[in-house]
Amino acid sequence: MEVSDGEASSQRRLVGLLYDERMCKHHTPDGEPHPENPNRIRAIWNKLQSAGIHHRCVLFDAKEAEDKSILAVHSVNHVNLIKDISSNQYSEKARARIASMYNSIYFNEGSSEAAYLAAGSVIEVTEKVAKGELNSGVAIVRPPGHHAERDEAMGFCLFNNVAVATSYLFNEKPELGINRVLIVDWDVHHGNATQKMFWEDPLVLFFSVHRHEFGSFYPATEDGYYTKVGKGPGAGYNINVPWENGLCGDADYLAVWDHILIPVAKEFNPDIIIISAGFDAAIGDPLGGCRVTPYGYSVMLKKLLNFANGKIVLALEGGYNLESIANSMLACVKVLLEDNPIPGSSEAYPFESTWRVIQAVRQELSPFWPVLVDELPKKLISQTAPTVPYYLSSSSDSDVEENKGPDAVSENLEDVLRGVIEPLSKLKVGEDKMASNSMTWRSELSKIHIWYSSFGSNMWRPRFMCYIQGGQVEGLQRPLPGCMDKSPPKGTLWKILPYRMFFGRNFSRSWGPGGVAFINPEVNIHEKTYMCLYRITLEQFNDVLLQENDPSVTLSSPLFDLTALNSIMTGTSKSQEINMELLDFLAEGLVP
Repeated sequence: MEVSDGEASSQRRLVGLLYDERMCKHHTPDGEPHPENPNRIRAIWNKLQSAGIHHRCVLFDAKEAEDKSILAVHSVNHVNLIKDISSNQYSEKARARIASMYNSIYFNEGSSEAAYLAAGSVIEVTEKVAKGELNSGVAIVRPPGHHAERDEAMGFCLFNNVAVATSYLFNEKPELGINRVLIVDWDVHHGNATQKMFWEDPLVLFFSVHRHEFGSFYPATEDGYYTKVGKGPGAGYNINVPWENGLCGDADYLAVWDHILIPVAKEFNPDIIIISAGFDAAIGDPLGGCRVTPYGYSVMLKKLLNFANGKIVLALEGGYNLESIANSMLACVKVLLEDNPIPGSSEAYPFESTWRVIQAVRQELSPFWPVLVDELPKKLISQTAPTVPYYLSSSSDSDVEENKGPDAVSENLEDVLRGVIEPLSKLKVGEDKMASNSMTWRSELSKIHIWYSSFGSNMWRPRFMCYIQGGQVEGLQRPLPGCMDKSPPKGTLWKILPYRMFFGRNFSRSWGPGGVAFINPEVNIHEKTYMCLYRITLEQFNDVLLQENDPSVTLSSPLFDLTALNSIMTGTSKSQEINMELLDFLAEGLVP
């Protein structure tokens, strides 16, 4: 259906919807599970169909992008690689070898076609919205794009779909009169590549809100800092809002919208808005660790409809919980169709760290955007969530024996430590459970992985492996039995975080003489703590937890089960002391 710009605005909103099953041909070559898999877009499409959304939208199929469009943002070598990687000139072994040279990438026989279709789909939707044939549009595409650098595939991304479509408007369709493009990247990860591609371009305002944790969260670079504002004529046109922690939810994101994005968008006055619509900040996502609800996404999108005459394109990026991405996208499409608001509440307050980041961003950008000059009212920024999410870590030795050494911390920190130590010291392991019950919970928890983070002595892998496989290393006073599942960690990550490490004891039961380290939960940008994260199962975590407290007891029921995990991830734990302690051990939350 084709209508003029005026006709589109005078009738009901015309929303385009693009989905093409051919993009499902891109999958792991060996069939191994992977978070970025074909079921992501299938789940979204099935949800929209079951809700009858497809009958209310303008549907069209994908078209492959042309090389000249992709070459506007990618190098010749990169385009040629992606074009040929699925051809017969590469064996499966050769593809695997090439993929291993990149960060979080796989290739198979369907990768080339899917990559060209994904880029072409975003171009197709964007052009129709720019022309006025559609009021807005949604491109349900994969592989995603915002990590794909000019000459390098990265982070599940092969071509930078949004950047390709944006450049297409300027370079190939100048007659459409699109002079200013606002790119909003609400994926939980920083859009590193999109930022670089428009770093010096004042025609593109790039806005990214992402989990950053001082450069330790993927893609784990300094590019996502709020001080990265662009260069030359593009200075001030790159806005990063970097979360210092996980668990950020609706209130945090909406505060950023109200006090940074919306005021700047009014000044910038875009002709079209393209959203890198990753839904991995959604509640329940295994990689994101944040808590945005479908309601939250709907409000964020609704606020953006007030700009560019509602010309908005949603291009799918990340999102790895099938239910979350489906419900979130459904909520967004309903907004574009001007349906009644979905149920939800915005009564919660942001975290204290959120207000701190917002104020820092406003101060950094105020020379470029005078609307950000004024300081936020103290009454406003004093309204914070009741708890601050601690960075999730474990001490070098979490033994809960009473402190028999001299005072080693200040009086106020003793209260903090007491809240961390005492709950575990009171843990009792029941002995009235049948062995069959033990096997039941172990089977269930063995399927769930967490990141267990350590600092101090446990960063030494041989020491940590004593908890997993049993044994005794130098400095260990007694051998440990290890976990029932003695499989080594599935992964290891290293992080540097802005916290101060101090020593709370001079002796522990497990390791004997030597300081036991703790971390001050208050952020201090002048401090650095090095951490090592091990990917283990939730079953192993329970065994480690037991060994750090009373390895002589048989664990017949979990100390920490799925109910406890869900309460931590959703912030509904009734015990604040236990909540703090469990957060101490749960690193970044669930991973696939």
